[in-house]
Amino acid sequence: MIDRRLFTSFDWTLFSLILIISSLGVFNIFSAAASYGVVSTPYFVKQIYWILAGLFLVTMVCSFDYHILEDVAFWFYGVVLFLLVMVLFFGRTSMGATRWLNLGLFSLQPSEPMKIVIVMAYARFFSRYPLPRGLALRDLFYPALLLGGPALLIMKQPDLGTAILVVLIACSMLIYVGLRWTTVVTVVLAALPSIYLAWHYVLRDYQKNRILNFIDPERDPLKSGYHLIQSKIAVGSGGVTGKGFLQGTQTQLHFLPEQHTDFAFSVFAEEWGFLGCMLVLFLYMFLILWGLQIASRCNDRFGSLMAVGVTAMLFWHVIINMGMVIGLFPVVGVPLPFFSYGGTSMVTSMVGVGILLNISMRRFMF
Repeated sequence: MIDRRLFTSFDWTLFSLILIISSLGVFNIFSAAASYGVVSTPYFVKQIYWILAGLFLVTMVCSFDYHILEDVAFWFYGVVLFLLVMVLFFGRTSMGATRWLNLGLFSLQPSEPMKIVIVMAYARFFSRYPLPRGLALRDLFYPALLLGGPALLIMKQPDLGTAILVVLIACSMLIYVGLRWTTVVTVVLAALPSIYLAWHYVLRDYQKNRILNFIDPERDPLKSGYHLIQSKIAVGSGGVTGKGFLQGTQTQLHFLPEQHTDFAFSVFAEEWGFLGCMLVLFLYMFLILWGLQIASRCNDRFGSLMAVGVTAMLFWHVIINMGMVIGLFPVVGVPLPFFSYGGTSMVTSMVGVGILLNISMRRFMF
């Protein structure tokens, strides 16, 4: 029998917040793709389909007790890790990167669900092994092992942006669990030589160019620095109130690349200006704070860790994407959750929201 308290405790605030951000994203995608001409199915219509699919998944995730995830966390981790290995051998290559795996009826980018799975795996691990005095260096061995495999496989595709996100999500959960100061200092000192090694032996030429263009966008304004320059022009030209819906020149004249995906926020900034940007920033800030509130109200450690991990996933997506489009971070191809066009990103974000709703609904039961 279904407990009626699950319905009365449904978090309508979080649900409404996601609908508002997603709706703004649909209108923005309509404007961003308006100048593309006639296509078989407009991007904004496809985005609506993905939103509906995501809402269906939210319903599915909310329908079972989230504690089940604690029992199957490592099974999910093993399956997604296996899929990441399969991508290296059988993945589909596009624009120099091998990220997609053809599963017959649909294609899957395994690096996206790994963001959720690493949250599940870390929550499962630290809920069973609490460390009240904080993590010592020896305590990081198994967490580092859980993180290292997926991060290296994702970087191998190569997909530096997603690999960075997975690492940041894991580090956020480690900070929440607690780190000793000696551990932090030791890890930082040990990581410094890895910067040199990564630059010379890990990063590819186009990834190095993105970092160099971040430092000096004018070094190659017509090629590798073009995205960042045009994005900053679009954001700056919006002024205080913006140029108006469908009136952005950078967008409508096709100066802005990837304007419906990675640089969707640049389109919005040009059309709605500083005031519009502040509205979107406020909505995302409210979303992050609400996620942290869910974590603080949760009565069990696993649920609290899951809520922190999902909130960290959304937080880092927002920070990196918005920082990228205004030149604070290098261009790494990270979408804005619920706002940028993209099916895999939308589904992953919606599953994360479903987990937050699930935790919020069942807080009274434990």
